[in-house]
Amino acid sequence: MSHSYVFTSESVTEGHPDKVCDYIADSILDACFEQDPRSRVACEVLAKSHSLVLAGEITTNATVDFDAVARRAIEEIGYTDPALSFNHRNISILVAFSQQSNEIAQGVDAKQEQSKEQGAGDQGMMFGYATDETPELMPLPIHLAHRLARGLADDRRSGKHGWLRPDGKTQVTVRYEGLQPKYVERLVVSTMHAPETRQAEIRDYVERELVPRCLGDWYRDGIEILVNPTGAFSHGGPAADAGVTGRKIIVDTYGGMGRHGGGAFSGKDPSKVDRSGAYLCRLAARQLVRAGLAQRAEVQVAYAIGVARPVSINVHTHGTGSEEQAEKYVAEHFDFRPQAIIERLDLLRPIYRQTTNYGHFGRPGLPWEA
Repeated sequence: MSHSYVFTSESVTEGHPDKVCDYIADSILDACFEQDPRSRVACEVLAKSHSLVLAGEITTNATVDFDAVARRAIEEIGYTDPALSFNHRNISILVAFSQQSNEIAQGVDAKQEQSKEQGAGDQGMMFGYATDETPELMPLPIHLAHRLARGLADDRRSGKHGWLRPDGKTQVTVRYEGLQPKYVERLVVSTMHAPETRQAEIRDYVERELVPRCLGDWYRDGIEILVNPTGAFSHGGPAADAGVTGRKIIVDTYGGMGRHGGGAFSGKDPSKVDRSGAYLCRLAARQLVRAGLAQRAEVQVAYAIGVARPVSINVHTHGTGSEEQAEKYVAEHFDFRPQAIIERLDLLRPIYRQTTNYGHFGRPGLPWEA
């Protein structure tokens, strides 16, 4: 008999403080790439109350007004209300960028004239994961959590529910038997709202409108739904909680079901293998599942700074396929040298703002999801 268990994943909306920072960081990366595709960017952002800090290392020929890019990103997210202490007009922005270290640059650039021998921008390990439990080849809990979070944002932007505010979180618990998801057991939906909004109105919207629409075929009677469990959520965003880039790495990936090497994505150009390596690992895992070589696949790659070729590549099929065949497939079809990844996925483009929210994986239109 198959083992029965539950698995839970969470997502957040674009107005969550950490995601505000991720979006600003990726907006700065894209602004550099729009003018100079060879930009080297490592952008970190801190947001709290009236203050925003932009820091890191940027080497570029682009001329970018970082202050303006950050304010525009905050406006796009939806923090425009002058009644909120954090909004795009009244924040104070500190910019503290320096150029990339020459010692790092020489390790990354030294062999660039040789075909595909650009060194890795840092050491570390990255993972890619795929499963056949959804058409997007993503784990069901994170897939549904993203749908709920995006649903909150869509309803806010449409103006249909004028009391919705940008900050929010969702959480989905799924019952599994063996490798197969059986049903949704429990949900948590927390959404920032206008101060005068009654919790009964919020609950009615979530239970009658948001959840049935976003869960689709996975909706059923009897799901336990917790809505704003603290009782109110009128004070949110960076005004209430500090936000920092790189603190939603599990939301960005597989909701905890696939492993994570620890490196964040947002604000990093693709010479940083934390980002580009994880993207190709995802494509490799996807292709293993699509080729029928596994129902679940995980690919790990590891690098040494300044060295092009990975120090290791590992393939795991969770007992759903031959690992020997899967390893052979990956070796024959994937080149994990950083320059090869950049060329294969065409990564020297301003495509990164679109990846910031609702997961970097499982979304159509991205080159590693092809």
